[in-house]
Amino acid sequence: MSANRPFVLTIAGFDPSGGAGVLADIKTFEQHKVYGFAINTGNTIQTENVFYEIQWTDIHFVLNSLEKLFENYTIKAVKIGIVPSFSYLKKIIWSVKKLSPKTKIVWDTVLKSSTEFDFLDIENQTDLIEKLKEIDLITPNYDEMKKLFPEFNLLSKSPPSGIRGLLLKGGHNPNKVGVDYLYTPNGIYKYLPKIDNCYEKHGSGCVLSSAITANLALGQNLETACQNAKIYTENYLLSNTTKLGFHYV
Repeated sequence: MSANRPFVLTIAGFDPSGGAGVLADIKTFEQHKVYGFAINTGNTIQTENVFYEIQWTDIHFVLNSLEKLFENYTIKAVKIGIVPSFSYLKKIIWSVKKLSPKTKIVWDTVLKSSTEFDFLDIENQTDLIEKLKEIDLITPNYDEMKKLFPEFNLLSKSPPSGIRGLLLKGGHNPNKVGVDYLYTPNGIYKYLPKIDNCYEKHGSGCVLSSAITANLALGQNLETACQNAKIYTENYLLSNTTKLGFHYV
């Protein structure tokens, strides 16, 4: 603990605009009164409107950094953002669980940026599901859900087989925008938006997933962590009319 704040870690990309990736995650962590660490999976050149280029970080560098942090600190929860491949993702998950089996893992399933850049291709579906069983929560939107779990019935009362928790974000909800659904082995939870009108923000998915990660580290159960993170993210969306939001409680 850092002055009674739990340690949390984001493993994600660097966005120089600060709207997404590790910068957005660290801002969110600070507002939640947890102490945030960051490991960079890729350096990007982008603004809130245009994605230009990415330079991925070698996986061995990421894993070495991961090992050193866990050797020196008790990290309660980890958020994973953009990765170039499922092989890359699997190595991160395996390393976290080997170093600290009780650490919570949240994966923000970013397959494509808000500026339409493709980060990750779907590879071996069976192999993917097997590894996702070790993650506490994944946070796809509707488009990502269709790619990750094409056979999944959205009317189901539980997550896809073997998945611990799945938060289906409502940003692309074809029926009602803004309604999120949390699928758990104990049932499904529905989160209605508190606001009808908000402003689109670059990196809002990063903010939501890192807020959930912080809440889990603070000892909240998954249902409460997701509910409180939704409220925080809605405040972020309302913070101003531009695509770059302000962080505040």
